[in-house]
Amino acid sequence: MAQETITNLSELGEFALIDKLVKNVKIYNESTMKAVGDDAAVIDHKDEQTLVSVDILCEGVHFDMTYCPLKHLGYKAAVVNFSDIYAMNGTPTQIVVGLGISSKYSVEAIEEIYRGIRLACDRYHVDLVGGDTTASKSGLFISVTVIGKAKKEDIVYRSGAKPNDLLCVSGNLGAAYTGLLILEREKAAFMADPNMQPEFAGYDYILERQLKPEARRDIIEKLKEIKVKPTSMIDISDGLASEVLHICKESKVGCMVYEDRIPMNQKTIQTAKDFNIVPSIAALNGGEDYELLFTIAQSDYEKVKDLDDVRIIGYMTADEGQANLLTPDNHQVPIEAQGFKHF
Repeated sequence: MAQETITNLSELGEFALIDKLVKNVKIYNESTMKAVGDDAAVIDHKDEQTLVSVDILCEGVHFDMTYCPLKHLGYKAAVVNFSDIYAMNGTPTQIVVGLGISSKYSVEAIEEIYRGIRLACDRYHVDLVGGDTTASKSGLFISVTVIGKAKKEDIVYRSGAKPNDLLCVSGNLGAAYTGLLILEREKAAFMADPNMQPEFAGYDYILERQLKPEARRDIIEKLKEIKVKPTSMIDISDGLASEVLHICKESKVGCMVYEDRIPMNQKTIQTAKDFNIVPSIAALNGGEDYELLFTIAQSDYEKVKDLDDVRIIGYMTADEGQANLLTPDNHQVPIEAQGFKHF
């Protein structure tokens, strides 16, 4: 077997590194007038609104290189930004990537991150149009700015929910958090005994939900097919509880969520129980599921009730700021955001 070549970043320098990372970038959108290679990208969305969002991932805070594959990291960094645009009922079209890189990373390692970014761009037909690299003295930092588009009349904000609107969620919740629990458990075992082999068998689904999430473009497409425009929408990055409260705050309404209606995968439920965690707590406060939480008018109930991979989990009320969870034994519990705190 040929020995793998490791190239120090200092051997290339910034501009040669950028050329190496973007040489195979493919352009998918007509709105990309100029991509990498000038002082700025040029984007023309003509009669559509431009959407912009940014996420920063920091080593030791958002990801742990003990168990996070570099290609997965690049993919995730791009996809979580795409999710923000879909949550506005828009379409992501371009991204700009900034990297802060410490000397412990080789050129090949950074290339692997970019392979993940390009895979995400290829899968979602998003153009990589620029970025920047700089040295870091404290690990790896990835900043992704995403640009998207939407017709003015199609954009959905967090502020549009009305009393009696139905609260819906895509997919299932809590899987990413329970996947993280497994990764942290195996990391602890490895730190105690570096000769141990990790026990990941049977956890494929929840591990993938943590390490390689997907944005729910398909849900946006399904809603457009059945001619349903949500009244409000947000993606679930910090946990269901946090996102419910965001909609309530921005829309000046309250909410009732039925605990037994929260969709969860069976492996998620069993893993939560194995860690002595109430499964619904993992869904409410775990985060990083990147599913869509949205409200619809009651008049759209018949269109949505049988929509594949969408579940109605509650309704909005006129009690501003009063978000409650109704348990199976008919007790109301105030919903509090206990998920990831950025500071």
